[in-house]
Amino acid sequence: MAQEIQTQAIRKTPWSLQNAHFVWGSVLIGALMAAIYCHVLAKLVTDWWQIPDFSHGFLVPIFAAYLVWVKRKTLLDTKIAPTWSGIAVVALGLLVLLLGVYGAELFLSRVSLVILLAGLVLCFGGWQLLKELRFALLVLLLAIPIPAIVFNEITFPLQILASKLASALLPLFNVPVLREGNVIELPAMKLEVAEACSGIRSLMSLFTLSIFYGYFLEKSNLRRMVLALASIPIAIAANAVRIIGTGLCVQYWDPDKALGFFHEFSGWVMFLVSLGCLLVVHRAMQLLPAKGRQA
Repeated sequence: MAQEIQTQAIRKTPWSLQNAHFVWGSVLIGALMAAIYCHVLAKLVTDWWQIPDFSHGFLVPIFAAYLVWVKRKTLLDTKIAPTWSGIAVVALGLLVLLLGVYGAELFLSRVSLVILLAGLVLCFGGWQLLKELRFALLVLLLAIPIPAIVFNEITFPLQILASKLASALLPLFNVPVLREGNVIELPAMKLEVAEACSGIRSLMSLFTLSIFYGYFLEKSNLRRMVLALASIPIAIAANAVRIIGTGLCVQYWDPDKALGFFHEFSGWVMFLVSLGCLLVVHRAMQLLPAKGRQA
């Protein structure tokens, strides 16, 4: 009995020291990262708060932390095999950070944090641990606003598409329409499909929520992917319906009210309708055999 107790004590001592070193090392690395990225993260949170298109960013870190928490047992059982290849990934992350800071490109500065985290996981945990955490790390990319040049390239075609859909469907409700670009001329007034009405806000939010929804309620990776992709046409169609509703209110009700409270309120209503459509798509997919494994 005494020999077994002594053996257990010998086994526990290295682990205790290792845990202590791991904790202090994590605190030191966390402090260094906080010092390096304080301005980058502060601006990111400010954008989440001030720009409605990216307000869903507040939910992403919480979801990523939850992903790590639910896999805690698997992570604890994962074989730790530190690798020097992580140093190269860390160096890449720091290089991207420098390019972003000195090139005044916020997107690169923010993406560098995800690269750096992946490199640190590789350095101290190895490839198997990175494999277990890959989804949580990739999810963090959803919290990063896309570059302005890419954002504009997406927004304008969405404006034109929404204008075309609305101008094609409004005559079905006896509303004469003349479209010039993203401007829809109605008998009562001109209706401009501005950048805020392009549907990019609802598209990005719905795409993010579809990933959350798929993770919690679906085990098949293929179905999760289909749900995420289905959110794109759903968001586009919902935005077109919103513009059609605004056009009908302009024509048959009151232009001032149509472009005021109704326009803002309809955005929330159509977003809820989009969530309902996503649920319908999921229910339809459940009639098919599932393939793929859980992430």
